[in-house]
Amino acid sequence: MNASLPMLPFADPGAGYRALQPEIDAAVARALASGWYILGREGEAFEAEFAAWLGNKPGAPRMHAVGCANGTDALMLILRGMGIGEGSTVVTVSHTAVATVAAIEMAGATPLLLDIDPDTYTMDADELVSVLADPPPGLPPIRAVIPVHIYGQPVELGPIQQACEAAGVMLIEDCAQCHGAELGGRKLGTIGHAAAFSLYPTKNLGALGDGGIIATPDAELAARIGAIRQYGWVRRYISDMTGVNSRLDELQAAILRVKLPHLDAQNARRREIAEAYDAALSSTPLPPPRRREDAYHVFHLYVLRHPERDAIMARLKAEGIGTGVHYPVPVHLQPAYEGRVALGPAGCVETARAAQEVFSLPMYPELTDEQVARVCLALRQL
Repeated sequence: MNASLPMLPFADPGAGYRALQPEIDAAVARALASGWYILGREGEAFEAEFAAWLGNKPGAPRMHAVGCANGTDALMLILRGMGIGEGSTVVTVSHTAVATVAAIEMAGATPLLLDIDPDTYTMDADELVSVLADPPPGLPPIRAVIPVHIYGQPVELGPIQQACEAAGVMLIEDCAQCHGAELGGRKLGTIGHAAAFSLYPTKNLGALGDGGIIATPDAELAARIGAIRQYGWVRRYISDMTGVNSRLDELQAAILRVKLPHLDAQNARRREIAEAYDAALSSTPLPPPRRREDAYHVFHLYVLRHPERDAIMARLKAEGIGTGVHYPVPVHLQPAYEGRVALGPAGCVETARAAQEVFSLPMYPELTDEQVARVCLALRQL
């Protein structure tokens, strides 16, 4: 390793702040000066702007957005708003952040975990079709499916949507890693009955703290979720339904309003970096990530796969290149869940295999051309 070069981090949330610092500082000062810090004008404006941005593609429905405390709560609030809880099964995948499954259990529902397509790491649509047609015995009725658009790659939603409609179950998109991704010319988050977005600092659209937002074309559902996020209040201090405290604060909303107009350009930069990595990998034994032909992949993460992952990561570290693993232990094999969560008929075999082999390269839009070239040089030397 060239000792004169600092370690290039796998992620650098501070770079996103520094790139927009004057605008962000002004927005924070505006929010602070307002004297209103919870569910005020900044939050209302961000919800409206996010809904308009999300639904700006031809054929997209008019969207409604509701801010909340984090992406986990966003999923939980959708389920509660739909009346899905105890006595219901919700289908998702094990190859995801544990937040997806935690949200299902927070709502009181029972998770059923399916396997993934090994090329795209997204829900195996064939297994879902099978499960909806012939649900595993001993579980409550399936009432919702949560496919996870992981790494910025869209799930194959066509057959999943058809299967959900045929079975009469709700389709909820987990969009925590796919802000701005598209499938068939439609933005993800506008295809299902509702969608949950995390606004964690490392996301494509990230706050400088925790945050989440729910999107749905259903105005009544949005209003119900908006009440549930604040104690079930429709009238102040009067709980017309049971609720929780999960609110997006005004400071984060102001910051997100600054960052949202830059998101499309930042996603384009991510794709540019991905293309550079692709070219560097052409002379190595590592194939680049697969993309769906009808999709616009926004590369929240640039994920590679190799049975000798740890050795490759060590070699990259020796060249000053930071890496990450998403995720090292599938949900169904983690101590809190192993042996007690239900699995689909495939047994999550591909999920377990992927967890032993995947790793991620540095990927954020503030990477300079020189930094990208450093990563590419290290890849060519593998």
